[in-house]
Amino acid sequence: MKKLRVLVVGLGNVGRGVLLSLSNNDDMELAGVVSRTPERVKKELPGVAVVKADDIAGIKALNADVAILCGGSKNDLPLQGPQFASIINTVDSFDHHDRIPEYFAAMDTAAKASGKVSVISTGWDPGVFSLERVLANAFIPGAVAKGFYGLGEKGGLSMGHSDALRTIPGVKDARQYTHAVPEAIEAVRAGKAVNFKAGDLHTRECFVVLEDGADAASIEEQIKSMPGYFAPYKTTVNFVTEEELKSRCAGFPHDGCVIASGVTGAGNGAVVEYHCRWGSNPEATANILVAHARAVGRLASEGRSGAFTILDIPASYFSRHSREDLLKKFM
Repeated sequence: MKKLRVLVVGLGNVGRGVLLSLSNNDDMELAGVVSRTPERVKKELPGVAVVKADDIAGIKALNADVAILCGGSKNDLPLQGPQFASIINTVDSFDHHDRIPEYFAAMDTAAKASGKVSVISTGWDPGVFSLERVLANAFIPGAVAKGFYGLGEKGGLSMGHSDALRTIPGVKDARQYTHAVPEAIEAVRAGKAVNFKAGDLHTRECFVVLEDGADAASIEEQIKSMPGYFAPYKTTVNFVTEEELKSRCAGFPHDGCVIASGVTGAGNGAVVEYHCRWGSNPEATANILVAHARAVGRLASEGRSGAFTILDIPASYFSRHSREDLLKKFM
């Protein structure tokens, strides 16, 4: 069977995770890497085809079936997404929840115009947790499903929020940890939190390394007022050295859960929960992106076009197993 040829756009933590995931999926192969800094990538990946992000002819020459866009949601994907959707099938993990309808519309327009398939906003949230929220609400009508992230004492490292911190001028490096509020978790389980807002569910903790001469007070204000990322939340900003950051923020662990509570027809209580725990947040996102790349290949083979989310795709399209095996071994 012809292998799905995958193009990796952006070789950061998620991009490297995609490379690892592709090596574990024998129905796929790496077509090449797109990077703003191709010379750096060529040194890291000798023998791999590497082209610049603005080299449209070079990208097309790689003859890829689908591009996995691994850039950040704040600045990269709003521009890169429609650009790539105009020339190739795509998958991305755009995670600015409030702007997903707007981003979906832009990607749908670009992909339909080019006859391509674009799956957007997939990872474990948005993505897997989005699906769990829809299912919980369908199974318990009227239930409001809430997502919680960073369940342990150290919290969970958020890639999207860390990337947002690093876009601020004067920030040399940064990590952001999300902490779930335990009292909010118990309230949701008890069905007493339908009016909770985002800032009631989590707090955010930032570790920031400044460039020489940067104004710490100004940067802290920019962080705490950043819409969609930090503004609704109680946010703590810690300014640290590079050594302290490496020591405190080693690895990329994250975890979370979705909880929905309500009642069934006879007034009996019902709670649905879905948990995940990831030793590596970027590798988790990468694995989910790769499974969606498989789905993109199947949608494209059916002549479909436009933007899709995890809510629009049959679960069997993500799997490398045949329908017969799925019915026999997974049902």
